[in-house]
Amino acid sequence: MDSGFFVGIGCVIEARRYLIKTGIRQFVLIPLVINILIFSIAIWFGVRFFKSMLETLVAWTPGWLDWIQWLLWPLLIFMILIIVYFSFTVVANLIAAPFNALLSQRVELLLAEQPGVEPAPVQSVSSLVGRTLWSELCKIMYQLSWLLGLVLISIIPGVNLIAPFAWAYFGAWMLSIEYADYPMGNHGHYFAEVRRTLNQGKLSALGLGSGIMLLTLIPVLNFLSMPMGVIGGTLYWMKYSSKIT
Repeated sequence: MDSGFFVGIGCVIEARRYLIKTGIRQFVLIPLVINILIFSIAIWFGVRFFKSMLETLVAWTPGWLDWIQWLLWPLLIFMILIIVYFSFTVVANLIAAPFNALLSQRVELLLAEQPGVEPAPVQSVSSLVGRTLWSELCKIMYQLSWLLGLVLISIIPGVNLIAPFAWAYFGAWMLSIEYADYPMGNHGHYFAEVRRTLNQGKLSALGLGSGIMLLTLIPVLNFLSMPMGVIGGTLYWMKYSSKIT
């Protein structure tokens, strides 16, 4: 399946309908609390980091290039938002992984009321811990394989103008992997299979990740990005696997 970029975004938008549904809302609570705590710390850290980077940028820019600071500042802000977000999201997802898998499972059980939908086997939190933590470690290693190139792009004068766009692409791709992995993992698919499957529907997968990333950049709504990402990823997988339309 690759019906287009907006298919993935549509799954994130549709996720809001499931947040307070009976049988699901209690499973939203733990990821929500974890996300609020981690994002509060990330916002505080991001403000401090931004001030430091801005001072460095002003000091580095020669006087005759003062006129381009108006262009560099928004790019710098965007890049810092993405960097700080991913740093803290790794921690949040590592902590919340078993609960996110359980939330995904509950969404599928709700969808099982529809004809032709076969949910993943019900698993306990304890049985999910080992698999989800291993999956999160695989994602971290995969992210690290990208980071050297991204950091180099970010620090080379001139080339760093494209850095925010590279980080944005990386962010959308990693978020699609992160949140599609929960339902796919519940169905016995491992990290390499998740990546391979999402690659086959790259545009729609990037739409899913972009929708979640936009949520993280909107104040207040960013606290809901984790549970909505899990639900959106589950809806995406169910549609991707042609089990619902």
